[in-house]
Amino acid sequence: MGNVRPEKIKRMARELIKRYPGKFTTNFEENKKILSSIAFIPSNRLRNSIAGYITRLVSIYQMESLKSQGLETSEKNS
Repeated sequence: MGNVRPEKIKRMARELIKRYPGKFTTNFEENKKILSSIAFIPSNRLRNSIAGYITRLVSIYQMESLKSQGLETSEKNS
């Protein structure tokens, strides 16, 4: 079972990734520091939730990117 996050956290995370592409990483601690520097987030709990979801999204985007590159490479070799 995974975490259920409110839509507000998901929306904020997607918006921040869209505004600052390439700034976030798969490292939760780095993402917390980046969030603190670029956005005012009133509580640490909210910041941590957003940073965790951003970390998850970046990981998913990287996996999708690797999979699509693997498919392109295998198609070229065929």
